[in-house]
Amino acid sequence: MTSAETELPPATNGTANGTNGVNGTDGSHPEYAKADDGASALRVGQTVTLYGGRTAPCKLRIIIVGCGLGGLAAAFALQKAGHECVILEQAPAIGEVGAGIQVTPNVSRVLLSWGLGPQLERTAVIPQAIVFRRWETGERVGYTKWGDLMLRDHGAPYCHIHRADFHRMLYDLAVGAGVQIRLGCAVTAIDADKPSVTLRSGESLSGDLLIGADGVKSMIRQVIVGGPDAPVATGDAAYRATIPTSLMLREDDLRGFVENPEMTAWMGPGRHIMGYCIRGGKEYNVVLLHPDDGSVESWTAEGSADKMRADFEGWEPRIQKMLGLVPSTLKWKLMDRGPLETWIHKSGKVVLLGDSCHPMLPYRAQGAAMAVEDAAVLGSLLSHISSPAQIPFFLRAYQDLRHARCTDTQAQARLNQLIFHLPDGPEQQARDEDMRRAMEAELGGQALEAEGNQNQWADKKKSKKQFGYDAEAEAESWWREVGEKELREREATPAEEATKV
Repeated sequence: MTSAETELPPATNGTANGTNGVNGTDGSHPEYAKADDGASALRVGQTVTLYGGRTAPCKLRIIIVGCGLGGLAAAFALQKAGHECVILEQAPAIGEVGAGIQVTPNVSRVLLSWGLGPQLERTAVIPQAIVFRRWETGERVGYTKWGDLMLRDHGAPYCHIHRADFHRMLYDLAVGAGVQIRLGCAVTAIDADKPSVTLRSGESLSGDLLIGADGVKSMIRQVIVGGPDAPVATGDAAYRATIPTSLMLREDDLRGFVENPEMTAWMGPGRHIMGYCIRGGKEYNVVLLHPDDGSVESWTAEGSADKMRADFEGWEPRIQKMLGLVPSTLKWKLMDRGPLETWIHKSGKVVLLGDSCHPMLPYRAQGAAMAVEDAAVLGSLLSHISSPAQIPFFLRAYQDLRHARCTDTQAQARLNQLIFHLPDGPEQQARDEDMRRAMEAELGGQALEAEGNQNQWADKKKSKKQFGYDAEAEAESWWREVGEKELREREATPAEEATKV
């Protein structure tokens, strides 16, 4: 092994090298949920045009490690920018578990520009509001209206969809655009200077650029950092379950959660619950956050429904009735990492994207959003590249455009962990009163900016910054105002200077 090559720790799953691109959401893998047919987007991937029809003068070969939402989004965006992308996924099948995901306006804007409007219309639910409630009584203490206001204020909708449907959309986009997806391909070593990867089978693949989109337990991140860099436990874990809304509609006190689709958050000491409709209102998604008691680091680990109910004993009667409708649940240990100083290897040929460089606690609904934004920015930037020697220049621009925003969003999610889990007492009462003030102003039709409110969705300034962000426009603006001129100037400098990260 050369000095430039990094041997990675053993992969936790996966088989020998394979080339089968079958999507696990077809039900071929037992823990994966089947995607709704309405999420199909193969033809979209073939026909949609990005970047005003512009493709890069220089075609790069790009290797992407990880076939999650971020990896798929990056592969699609870069393939449409004129590059040749291959995704390596260590698992023998891919797909998503049976759970919901929030698609906030900053990411739905990207999905709409990628031609996914019909798929979202067929599979998504538009929540009309977010509501905060007391854990033991269900009393409403916070409220922010959404629905059409999200579209009016931020130019794109706030949607709730099934994770399997989201994954299917991005998978189809990537495959339709010509991306090669290889399953059962565990990466065991990386030469960051070439760059190249070695698979468990012994096969070696090389390209012009290597992207680590391999999640919170990223192995590629260790190459960037230069040594072991394990994620740390947050102290929280989550139960995730879905309930057929047909069962809830039979109960007078649960019917309103379906007929008036709002996202509801119940806040309690050390715990909170989020609930909302998905799949056109056919399913109700429930996420129950609680102190970790030995969960495993897995999206697909089965949890005990009886233990889940015991962990939320004493919560309001509607919660008890709702949890009584849950036959099984998945349990998920929440892991985290602090912000990285750099996402780019010193070679200028390896870069991180999504949870591998900025994992998000799920308390601000921005994990997938940040990964898709990363992909959109990187695709737009690299649609301008005219030489492999320019890769470090564009990677640095990508990091400059994304780092501060992602770090700030991580902080917002961590703040909600504190806000939602306050023990009953003076701080909790102050939180509820703060949220209540914003709610009463909203319901009373008063103009209130609510800056710094503990209901972060009520803070109009913060919402504008978070949800009004246009990833593709930011990248295009940078190119027009900064990048094109700076690149011309750099092209006149010595080669060793132009390639510095």
